[in-house]
Amino acid sequence: MSATFGLAVENFTSAQKTPQIEELLVTARRAEQLGFTSLWAWDHLFLGSRQPFPQLEALTTLAVLASHTTTIELGTGVLVLPIRDPALLAKTAATIQAISNGRLRLGLAAGWYEREFDATGTPFKNRGRIFERNLEICMDLWTQDEVTDTWDDLSFRRVKMLPLPQPRPQVLIGGYVDRVLKRVATLGDGWLTYFYTPEAFTKSWNKIERFADDAGRDPAELHSVNQLPICIGPSKEKAQALSGPWLASYFDTPEWSSATPDSAICGTPDDCAEQIAAHLDAGVKEICLIPHEYDSEQMERCAAEVLPLVGSPVGAA
Repeated sequence: MSATFGLAVENFTSAQKTPQIEELLVTARRAEQLGFTSLWAWDHLFLGSRQPFPQLEALTTLAVLASHTTTIELGTGVLVLPIRDPALLAKTAATIQAISNGRLRLGLAAGWYEREFDATGTPFKNRGRIFERNLEICMDLWTQDEVTDTWDDLSFRRVKMLPLPQPRPQVLIGGYVDRVLKRVATLGDGWLTYFYTPEAFTKSWNKIERFADDAGRDPAELHSVNQLPICIGPSKEKAQALSGPWLASYFDTPEWSSATPDSAICGTPDDCAEQIAAHLDAGVKEICLIPHEYDSEQMERCAAEVLPLVGSPVGAA
């Protein structure tokens, strides 16, 4: 039942707030001291109109966090791949990999917010195909000494993108529907999902394993990350009463997915540990925790009072 635990950072806020890089740096340094193994930044160019969500760009944020930490891994959860130029993304990621001494991990997804696609000239209806194209280009640029090929209107003639990232960033594919789960099994290093209950995770992970078997890949080599809110309180009921309105102000759960705010870890430390254990028993290998209101006290209590109950070394500092 062993697993690793990461932490989401508040580079994306509700309309009533603005993300502050100094606060993110304090969180990153303390999370590393406490023994969390990864930090995850959210990604959108813009989101919302009447109530827009302020956000700091994910890769830039991670580059800054990399320069203020030494061991903790840095991930995107998740980066909207189709709206990114693949050559520029490959170079940016390789640079962050060099800055961080190999700590970058990329959660990538096809995206859903159509206005971002319109603003970047990306055909929304073709986002799945463009996702696969961009991922193939990035993988080639990260792993091959020289790239010569043509994808649509993108032409690479004896391109040498140096230095190559060492190692190449881990690629975790985000999404919910079967065609995305098949991409997880065949194109990436694993699955990054969001607000999934243990039961929903197991159902989708079983599909990924079958797709991997069909493709001749070993399912045991695939990694999994589930992003889950956590609210530690005097009781499960009181914690849920606090968590619900905050989650509603920050996060969407797509109707076409099994993502649900009911997946939130809530209650006393013992309650929270029991709920986390259910995710580990379901086969989740890594959990990215989203502390209630990104409160530093929640992070501290999680490390000191909850994770030791599930056998995690987090909180040793």
